[in-house]
Amino acid sequence: MKVLVSAMLLAFTFFLALGSTVAQAETIQATLTGYEEVPSVSTGASGEFRGFISRNDDSITYELSYSGLEGTVTQAHIHFGQRSVNGSIVVWLCQTATNPSPVVSTPLCPTSGTVTGTITAADVIATSTASQRILAGELAEVIAAIRAGAGYVNVHSTPLTTGGEIRGQIRASAKR
Repeated sequence: MKVLVSAMLLAFTFFLALGSTVAQAETIQATLTGYEEVPSVSTGASGEFRGFISRNDDSITYELSYSGLEGTVTQAHIHFGQRSVNGSIVVWLCQTATNPSPVVSTPLCPTSGTVTGTITAADVIATSTASQRILAGELAEVIAAIRAGAGYVNVHSTPLTTGGEIRGQIRASAKR
């Protein structure tokens, strides 16, 4: 009987801890279209970005799906920039052999489909526009920008839309 009670107490504690971690995850999301690009792109392509900011803000787990690209995918990123403004890359979401990421752990981009990963401080690169002032490793700054509405995801393709074929502003939701 003691063993059964101990096992039930241990299981309850495990599920309570798991539930509190999940309950504190913050969802982020973006719908990608050509109309969000700057300048806008007329394309049949579309995409979806979903992520979860960890409870202690030390990682973002993400899933990026896209299809219908009219060009060949070359790379996908999170950029630091408000709606209708181009900004610097701060995180690579996927790479290709022709456009490798400066972060070796970046997953490969599929031609079409879904790529997943986890972003940590090690994945954040310095903004190429010095005045934007996000330095390599500053995940807290990237998360703050996303929460403020100043982060977007885009998928680049070639040869027609090297600046990006689809893009979506990231929206943060309440912690769940």
